[in-house]
Amino acid sequence: MSIASVRPGLPLAEVNPVAKVAATVPLSIVLILTLDIVSATVAIVCELLVFTLVGLGSVLWSPRTLPVWIAAPLTGISMVLYGAPSGETLWDFGVIHVTEGSVQIGVATTVRVIAIALPAVVLFLTIDPTDLADGLAQTLKLPSRFVLGALAALRLVGSAIDDWRTLNLARRARGVGDSGAIRRTIGQAFSLLVLSIRRGGILATAMEARGFGAEVERTWARQAHFGRVEWLVIVVGCLVAIASASVAILVGSWNVIWS
Repeated sequence: MSIASVRPGLPLAEVNPVAKVAATVPLSIVLILTLDIVSATVAIVCELLVFTLVGLGSVLWSPRTLPVWIAAPLTGISMVLYGAPSGETLWDFGVIHVTEGSVQIGVATTVRVIAIALPAVVLFLTIDPTDLADGLAQTLKLPSRFVLGALAALRLVGSAIDDWRTLNLARRARGVGDSGAIRRTIGQAFSLLVLSIRRGGILATAMEARGFGAEVERTWARQAHFGRVEWLVIVVGCLVAIASASVAILVGSWNVIWS
């Protein structure tokens, strides 16, 4: 499924993508600066509440957010096993040294990864690549060459997913994809990398031939609007960040990473 195909009908789809990206920045900064469970937990609760209220509750538990729910615990487990030891030792085996402190860091890391990645993934699903390019060029006034390159890259994400499925079917048809999951995945990933490089080169040549790299003032087919709705989205993102930091400070769990 391509990125553009999930856009129609989704709430917030008509909001300027620049506002949606900007709304995630304050919360990301707050959660990067601290390593505690309270601030990240408050952020997740606020995110679930906000997304449910705007009609994106079903997306939170859809297969599209599954990578977040899988990657976050794996990150936390690595911190539990190899994090800085402190407190009472719970398990010790070779280079693995699990302590009370490493468990707390692992849990805090898991919750923090979810709090940062979940809104990014959900909001990204409501962004059309062309709308994002219009916002970057007209709202942020970024160079057209960068914007068009980013647009082309986003458009190829859906193609890469389709290519992966095609490669999988082709390898199975030739009888080389029936066993050895790890070996098959590595070989298929390399094939996808080669195919992507070739497609990228062809696309770059085609875009250059059509004048996309020319140093001229470019016009845009659609007007990017940035009004009260966009500012409201940014304000909501700031309020979630403020609430997360405030609650953590009030309960005394605020723990900046350099302390």
